[in-house]
Amino acid sequence: MVILMTTQISNDDIVTLFSNMAAMLEIKGDSVFKIRAYQRAANTIDQLSWSLATAAANGEDLRKIPGIGKAISEKVQEYVATGHVAAYDRLAEELPPNVLDLLEVPGMGPKTVKAAVEELGISSVVELEQAALDGRLAQLPRMGKKSAENILRHIHAQRMRSDRTPLGIAAETCAAVSAQLFDACPGLVSLTPAGSLRRWEETIGDLDLIAISDNPSETGPALAALPSVRETLVQGDSKTSVVVDPGIQIDLRIGEPDAMGAMLQYFTGSQQHNIRLRDYANRQGLSLNEYGITVIESGVTEKFADEASFYDRLGLPWIAPELRRGADELDAARAGSLPNLITVEDLRGDLHLHSDWSDGKFPLEEMVAAVAAMGYEYMALTDHSQGLGVANGLTPDRLARQIEILKALQDRYDMTILCGSEVDIRADGAMDFPDDVLAMLDWVIASVHNAMSQDRETMTRRIVRAMENPYVCVIGHASTRLLGHRDPVDFDIETLLQTARDTGTAMEINAAPERLDLKDTHAARARELGVPLVINTDSHHTDGLSNQRYGVAVARRAWCGPEHVLNAYPRAEFLAWLRSHKGERAARFDAMVARRRVESGQ
Repeated sequence: MVILMTTQISNDDIVTLFSNMAAMLEIKGDSVFKIRAYQRAANTIDQLSWSLATAAANGEDLRKIPGIGKAISEKVQEYVATGHVAAYDRLAEELPPNVLDLLEVPGMGPKTVKAAVEELGISSVVELEQAALDGRLAQLPRMGKKSAENILRHIHAQRMRSDRTPLGIAAETCAAVSAQLFDACPGLVSLTPAGSLRRWEETIGDLDLIAISDNPSETGPALAALPSVRETLVQGDSKTSVVVDPGIQIDLRIGEPDAMGAMLQYFTGSQQHNIRLRDYANRQGLSLNEYGITVIESGVTEKFADEASFYDRLGLPWIAPELRRGADELDAARAGSLPNLITVEDLRGDLHLHSDWSDGKFPLEEMVAAVAAMGYEYMALTDHSQGLGVANGLTPDRLARQIEILKALQDRYDMTILCGSEVDIRADGAMDFPDDVLAMLDWVIASVHNAMSQDRETMTRRIVRAMENPYVCVIGHASTRLLGHRDPVDFDIETLLQTARDTGTAMEINAAPERLDLKDTHAARARELGVPLVINTDSHHTDGLSNQRYGVAVARRAWCGPEHVLNAYPRAEFLAWLRSHKGERAARFDAMVARRRVESGQ
C-alpha cells in the first residue's frame, strides 16, 4: 500500500506541501528558524533530479540530503505513507480556510496577510477587495493608500486574466523561446514541449519544456537571461521557471538522455492518464515516476530513452499524446484498437480561403499560388458573401467576375481550383445568396456571423435550415467562438450533427488557432455518426496555410483517422463525393470510409 501511494506523489507535490507550511507558519508568527527550515526543504526538494517519494519508500535515509533534518524527513515519510501530514492539517485548521489564496495576490506577503487576518478579520480575496475599496486596508501598518490601490489593481487584473492561454499563442511563444534558447545554448541537444501543449489542448496552463544538453548548467541561466523573460521564479540545476511575455509561465526541466522516455511521459500527462497508467503498472508489480519504471519486489529502476520503449515495458503500444486523457485510451491500447490518427501529411486540399476581394490580405492569384506550393491536389477560394459588409463581402456581380478569373487561372495549375464562397446564414436560416447564385459555385460554406445571441432553439433551427439547402456543402466554424474573446453560440449539437448526417452536409474543423471549431468532443461525435469532417485553415493570409496542424490536432483528439476527413481523400474520390446528389452523399461517404479501412487493414 505504501508503494502505491508513492506513485501518486511527485517532488512538486512535496515542494508545495512544505512551501504552504512555511507560509502558514509565517502568517501565524511562528519561529523564523522553523519557517526557514521548511522553505529550505522546499527549495532543496525542488532541485532534486530523482524521486524523493521513491527514496522514502525504499527506506533510504533522507537526512543525508542537505536541508532535510529529522522533522522534515519524518513528514516526508508520513506524506508518502498516508497522503497526509498531521502537522499541515493542524495548521490549516488554525487559519481561515482560504488564507493561502490571499498570498496569491501580488503585494500580499505573509506578514501583510497576518495583519489583514488579525486586525481586519479578512479571510478571502473578496473580503480583501472590499477592505481595499472602503479604505480599511490602507490603514494597516506599513500599508498606505498607494499600496492598497496597487493590491486592488492586482485583484482586478487577476480576475480579468484567464489562467490558461489559447493554444495558438502558447505554441508561438514556445517556438520563439525555443529558438532563442538554442541560439543562446551551444550545448543544447533537444528541447521538447510536454504538458497540455504536447497534448494539443485548446488552452494551455504553464508551458513545460524538457531539455537535453551537453552542458546542462548553462541552460537554466540562459532561459532566465532571455529578453522576453519578465520574472524568474525558480532557477536551479535541474529546473528553471520563468514568466515570459505575454504572461506565460515556462517550466524548464533538464533531462538525462537515457531517462528521457519516462520524464517526457510523466510531464506530458494528462493527470488522469498517468493515474490510470500507474494503477495498471501497480497490478504488474511496477511503480512509475518521472525517472523510470521500478520493479517493486527488487527495487530496481529501469530507465528508458524514449516513450515507445517505456510503454512497451508495460506491454502497451505507444499512445499518441493527443489521446492521453484518462478516458478509453488504455483500454484501446490493451485491445490493440488504437486509431490510426490523421496527420498533416494526409491532407490533400484546403477548402476555406480568403483573398483581398473580401477581408483577406493577399490577391487571389497569390493565394492560389501559395496553396499550389503546399503540394495540394485541390483548393476552394471562399470569399465572404454580400451580407458581411464589414468584410467587404462580394455581391453576385463581383462573385461572377471572380469565378471568371479563377477559371482562367485553372489552366496554369495541375491543382483543381474550386469556385466557392463563405455564405452568411441569415438570422432566419436563409442563405445570403439566392439559389441561382449558389448554383454558380462548386463549394459553398454556410456560416453564422451575426445575431449570435439567439436562444438554443432558434439557433439550432437556423443552422438546420441552412443544412437543408441543396447547395450547402459544409457548415463553417459552427459555434463561432473565439478562444478567450467570444463564447460559442448556443445550439443543440446532437440535432445539428444528426441533421448533417441526414442531409449529406459536412462539418468543418476550422483550424484557425483562435477558433478550433468544431471542438474535439463535437468532432468525435461527428465521427461516431458518420458525418464527414473537413479540416480548413480559413486563411486570410498566406502564412495562415500552415495552421492546418491545429485542425489536425483537434481531429486527432477526436480519434479521427484520415478516412473520417473529406479533404484527406484523393482528388478523384473527393470530387466524386462533391458532384454527387446531396441526398446520396451520406451513403457515398460511408462507402469511402469502409474502402479506406479495408485498404489500411483496419
